[in-house]
Amino acid sequence: MRRRRLDGAVNKVSHVFTLSHVAETLGEDEDWLFEVAEEMDTEDGQLWVVGEDGVMAFTDDGIENLKELIAIHKDTPSIIEKRRQALAAIMKPKTEESNEI
Repeated sequence: MRRRRLDGAVNKVSHVFTLSHVAETLGEDEDWLFEVAEEMDTEDGQLWVVGEDGVMAFTDDGIENLKELIAIHKDTPSIIEKRRQALAAIMKPKTEESNEI
């Protein structure tokens, strides 16, 4: 029996695929694929399976969206490095030398 929300919508996700499974299926490095998939949101079909350790997972639509991102990243491999640099700049601790008020 399908459970319906009060507004009548049906949850269409019946299964997800873990990052490791998707990486193996697509023949991609799991660590690299994780970095690519970090750009995705739940609406894109990327979600987290919660337990002792969180596991990134994808719906069927998420895998299709991920394939598009893979193509983009292979065409422009510098995207991940630029994101790493931007995050490093944000996370860089402020020095005590700053005398700004």
